[in-house]
Amino acid sequence: MSETDANPDPAAAHGGAPEFSGDLHCELERLRGELAGMQAQAAGQQRELALRNAAELDNIRRRAARDVEQAHRFALEKFVQELLPVRDSLELAAASGRTADAAALAAGQEATLKLLARAFEKFAVQVIDPVGVPFDPERHEAMAMQPSATAEPGSVLQVVQRGYELNGRLLRPARVIVASEPRGD
Repeated sequence: MSETDANPDPAAAHGGAPEFSGDLHCELERLRGELAGMQAQAAGQQRELALRNAAELDNIRRRAARDVEQAHRFALEKFVQELLPVRDSLELAAASGRTADAAALAAGQEATLKLLARAFEKFAVQVIDPVGVPFDPERHEAMAMQPSATAEPGSVLQVVQRGYELNGRLLRPARVIVASEPRGD
């Protein structure tokens, strides 16, 4: 068997690169063109998808910002609706104050306070009324210290102004008088 029989490609027999026939060369160029076209199409689709995703994300951000704005704007709406009967009751008391006796005014004030307490309870507003408990600087504001023979030193002897919490968050500390050691006379 001769060398030409084992390797039928004459260019390979001379140590060079194989030569393609005209048909193969045209097919290769056609495939390269198709590949370039598909790459361009894929890049276009990728760009379109990225733009669509960016627009969707922008829409989500706008909706979220609008929802937050609405929540801020109307956050107190239900609370105010609960306070309207309290205001109505106070207006009735003020209007009837000229003609009503003291007992009727006191009853009206008690009813108004109950309405207000119900509204506070509904919205988790807790009263801080710490008489007898140890002074807590996180929840209490000391107005004065007063010697006491009956109260434990460092405990709240008297509440000057009640404090309030909303869902465990301090709105206003209770203003208190704190007991101190009794004076030795």
